[in-house]
Amino acid sequence: MNRYEGRRALVTGGGSGIGQATVLRMLAEGGRVVAADVSAAGLADTVAKAGDAAERLTTVEVNIGDEASVRSGVAAAVEALGGLDVLVNAAGILRSSHTHQTTLEQFQQVIQVNLVGTFLMIREAIPALLEGTDSAVVNFSSTSAMFAHPYMAAYAASKGGVQSMTHALAAEYAKQGIRFTSVQPGSISSGMTDGSGQSKQSQGPGLPEDADMSLFMKLAPAIGQGFAGPESVAGVVAMLASADGKFITGTEVRIDGGTHF
Repeated sequence: MNRYEGRRALVTGGGSGIGQATVLRMLAEGGRVVAADVSAAGLADTVAKAGDAAERLTTVEVNIGDEASVRSGVAAAVEALGGLDVLVNAAGILRSSHTHQTTLEQFQQVIQVNLVGTFLMIREAIPALLEGTDSAVVNFSSTSAMFAHPYMAAYAASKGGVQSMTHALAAEYAKQGIRFTSVQPGSISSGMTDGSGQSKQSQGPGLPEDADMSLFMKLAPAIGQGFAGPESVAGVVAMLASADGKFITGTEVRIDGGTHF
């Protein structure tokens, strides 16, 4: 299946987790991809895992929370690809804490990266997407946007914002040929989580030491033996941004193994 032959994609968060899995999936389907990430080491790992397909892969270091970095990164990606057909906004951070102990700086950091960063990437990519073929944007919301995940108020707010913004953008650009969708991953083992729901050290602190774990008792996948791998999300992202998703826009797809029936 080569749904991405001739397609040009930019994927943020491409150095680990779901972003990396999405890069590899689109390469496997014949696409030309730019993987963007704040981590040079992560991008090097993606190149190594791409194998022979690395000849169709370009990497660029981008901090999506920084406007200047986004502007230069998107420009470099468009130049490398000769245009743009697909944007996947997979980059993000997770911070967990008691809300009454959360500083304004901590709250704003999550909003800046997850919500503002997604906006900046989209804003800078739209001119190229308007010139692209069957252009599509896939944003990353979360099950946290719709379901109660304690200690994650900032994260939930950021992902709820991404979801609402996706609907607004889908309406704004429908007649101009850009589709906007979002995915809601949950119970996925990725660069942001270690499979227990806690964020890895590289992504920030995990749950508070005195967290009431009984609040999470209902948050268990109904399908399979536990958390799924990032490829479970990458396959859905690839579908949404391909011709198979040509009649899908202004909506979200929840991928959580039935955690939130």
